[in-house]
Order: sequence, then structure tokens, then C-alpha cells
Amino acid sequence: MTDSAGIPGGTDAAGGSSKPPRGRRRRLLRWIALGLALLVLCGAAVGWWVYRKLDGNITEDTSAAAELERYERERPTHAVGGSQNILLIGSDSRSGKENAGYGRDRGTERSDTAILLHLSADRRSATAVSIPRDLMTQIPACLTANGSRGTERFAQFNWAYEWGGAACTIRTVEKLTGIRIDHHMVVDFGGFKRMVDAVGGVEVCLDQPMKDAEAKLKLPAGRQTLHGEQALGFVRARYSLGNGSDTERMERQQQFLGSLVKKVQSTGVLLNPGRLYPLLDAATSSVTTDPGLASLRGLYELVRGVRDIPAEQVKFLTVPRRPYAADPNRDELVQPEAAQLFEHLRADKPLTVAPPSPTTPPTAPTAAETGRAPQSPRAADGVAPEPSTGTGTTPAPVPTFTGTTAGTADCR
Repeated sequence: MTDSAGIPGGTDAAGGSSKPPRGRRRRLLRWIALGLALLVLCGAAVGWWVYRKLDGNITEDTSAAAELERYERERPTHAVGGSQNILLIGSDSRSGKENAGYGRDRGTERSDTAILLHLSADRRSATAVSIPRDLMTQIPACLTANGSRGTERFAQFNWAYEWGGAACTIRTVEKLTGIRIDHHMVVDFGGFKRMVDAVGGVEVCLDQPMKDAEAKLKLPAGRQTLHGEQALGFVRARYSLGNGSDTERMERQQQFLGSLVKKVQSTGVLLNPGRLYPLLDAATSSVTTDPGLASLRGLYELVRGVRDIPAEQVKFLTVPRRPYAADPNRDELVQPEAAQLFEHLRADKPLTVAPPSPTTPPTAPTAAETGRAPQSPRAADGVAPEPSTGTGTTPAPVPTFTGTTAGTADCR
């Protein structure tokens, strides 16, 4: 039997049906499923490799954890309501290839920078308080690198890190402020440069040119983006700039950190895999942390808690201080203003920052410059009065300290 075209087998034999045989379709589906499964497995393997690499980058400070555990009974209680206090330490170590160019390695290091970062319980604000390296304070008896234990002494703050590392610095801060340090991070020169480069540099604005041979810094005035070596010089420069004080250096550090916060929060970093991975790689390989943060998950939880804080609520200030009476090249706390600052951080109470008044002469500091809040009968000891619950009463004033915010870090 033939069809109208004379071809045996009817229309199927003439190619009238486009469907492949059932066996062929099954084999094709199997290959597609196998290919998709391989893609998923490869993606998972790459993701796991990236996670393990970043997680393994972090250096865990087990020795500091053991030393702090030894003195647990004398440490302050934990922060209230879920707020956190993190001590950021910038080490001036000369050890290692990246740090060797900044001086001879003498086997010791000091805390070039120390910042107490307070995160509010609701994660709607963050306060970064600089502690001057030259602040005279009581340093407890600490375990030294050679295994001996020193004696308690009154000395400048940054010696604590040289004598007893992060644990000694943490105990010194806790004795100074009464604030429990929940976590700590240590970053050296090389690590700082890698993190700045990973975000593509940080923008700053200079009112006048900067030149500091010791910090290897030479910058013109105006708006510019600083990368690794220049950024490090900018935050380290001291002796040949302005009045050569640590005060101006801390102000530059705060300005730089404010710009860095805004850069990291921008979509150009957090939502760009090409920039996010180098940042994570640089950050994890650049820090030494306590065991609680010594994992990619621990750092991620920290970043997730602060990434949505408005730039205007990321505040930077320095502890209220003045030249030390016995040596004007050192600092001492201004009381009761410093006590008021520490009490507000301990209790997770709000505070504000404001720049010093340009019309006020240096010899007559304003309330904002000294950190003094509007006074009331109960504020004489540096602690602002609690809000009254009575009808018709006014709440306690929020204290104002000299400082800035990440929101004002823009070049104008």
C-alpha cells in the first residue's frame, strides 16, 4: 500500500512527524539532567572552596583569649541588651615582608591606633571612640611575650600592647572605661593597605598640601582618592604636619574611616562580586581576632549587623582629654566628661557629636569640645540624669562631644 506520493509507510515515512523516537528523547533528557547536576555540583564546590579559603585566612588569637579567661572575675559585665563593644587595634609591627620597610624589627610592637567601636543593641547607630596612644593610664600586670608577668604601672596607653599584646590592651581599656570588650581585631600596616586597595581606594579632601617624609607622604591639596601606601601615610602622618600632635592624626584617621565606611556601604562594593571577593579576601587575611570572630560566619554576622546603619549615625570622636599636667607631651582624661562618655556607652545610651565651633578660641573650649553636656543638678558627676516619667517633665539632654560622622565625610 502506498500513499498519495507513492511512498510506502504513509506520512510518517515521508517525514511528516518531527518528534524523535522515544528512546532518543529519554537519553537527551538524561544528558540535560546530568549536565545541570554537574553545574550545581561545580557551583557548590567552588562556593565551598571560596568559603574555606576565606575562613582559613583569619588568624585566631587564642593566647589573648586564654589570658582574658584568667582574669574573668575582674572584668566588667557584658553589655546590656545585645549591644557590642569591639576594640580595633592598629599594630605598628615591623615583622614580615610587608612591614619591613617601615623600620627595623625589634621584636616588639605598639598599638599605633586604638578605637573602641560601640554597636547599639538595635544596630541603628555605631560610635567609634579613639583612645590616644599617649594617654597616661593604669596598665595592669600582664603576661609578656617571654612568659614572665610584669607589674601594674602608670604609663602611656600604647605601652600595654608592647608589654602584653591584645589581652593587656583589652584589660587596660576595660579598667579605664569600665566597658566590657566583647571582641577585638588587630590589623598591621600591610593588612590596612590591602583592604584599602580592595575597595578601590578611599576619597579624602585636603585643605592644604601634605608632606611627611617619615610617613612617605606627599599629597596636593584638594579632592583625591588614596590607595595603599598613600592611605597608610595619611592615617600615620604626624610629626611634620600641623602642630605634630596625635590629636590631628586621630582626626585624619576618623575622617578616613568615615569615607571608608561610606565606600564599603556603597553598591559599588557590596553588590559587585568583582570587588566584594577581593575585599573579603583582604579583610580575612589581614586581621587577627578573638575566637568569637575568627570565622567567615562570625565576621559576616558582624558586617550584617552594621551594614544598614545610616552614615549619619556612624559617629567618630576622641575621649575627652587634655595635656597631662606632669608632661604636656602626654594626655590625661578630662573629668567628669570622660566618665559621662563611658557611662553612656556602657548603658547603650544615645549621644551626639558636633565639630568644634570655629569662632571659639582654643583656650576657651566649648561644651562640645570638652564633651560636657548641658549641666543639671545630677550631671555634676559626668552622668546625665535619667529621663523623668512624671507628666509635664522634660527628658534628660543627650550629651554632645566633639566629633564627626560618616555622613559628613564627603568632599564639599
